[in-house]
Amino acid sequence: MHVPDGFIDAPTSLAAGAVAVMGVGLCLRGARRELNERTAPLAGLVAAFVFAAQMLNFPVASGTSGHLLGGVLAAILVGPFTGALAVTTVLLVQALLFADGGLTALGVNIVTMAFVTVAFGYPFFRLLAWAMPRRRDLLPVAAAVAALVSVPVASLVFVGFYSVGGTVDLSVSSVAAAMVGVHLFIGIGEAVITGLTVASVITVRPDLVYGARGLLPRAQLELRIPTPSTAASGGQP
Repeated sequence: MHVPDGFIDAPTSLAAGAVAVMGVGLCLRGARRELNERTAPLAGLVAAFVFAAQMLNFPVASGTSGHLLGGVLAAILVGPFTGALAVTTVLLVQALLFADGGLTALGVNIVTMAFVTVAFGYPFFRLLAWAMPRRRDLLPVAAAVAALVSVPVASLVFVGFYSVGGTVDLSVSSVAAAMVGVHLFIGIGEAVITGLTVASVITVRPDLVYGARGLLPRAQLELRIPTPSTAASGGQP
């Protein structure tokens, strides 16, 4: 979904850039409430994982590409503000060091891939998890569904940008069909990866999964480290 230079006109790119700058400022303030000495290292790991996942690109149309986004996964693990910052950092590094996405289109890329996926996908995850039975093993299911839906939603937002300031001689309908069609399939892959990753982390360190807070009883979120006496007795106190 990385947008190259020249695909969106200057006024639209500037407007998206302004929104991106304001959004980053908001996320910086929000991340202060989400991060602590335990979760700060996880934020770095999440950013690295998203960076690696986004290296898998699928060509879409006229220079654009589709790939795993990672916004919902990042938001669930470290919080929506921190998650959006993690994806934004990945996009910035990709644009500056790997020429993956144009610098003039960086605002468009940040809005669609970092902000939209988190702003839509994380509340959707919370809604799904709230409606489900309060069981730890069901949270990865809600995460997977939210990730699946967030990807085509982000592609539709890109289509909105294109309809306002697209510079390529392609109809909006053809771009929409290409983007949404491909990203439905990409969403399936993102759902699988998101669900498996959340399941792995919540099994090993449930206390680190930000999105589980307020959804599960405190006892299910506590990290239980067996003492020598309980380990010797097979886990019995």
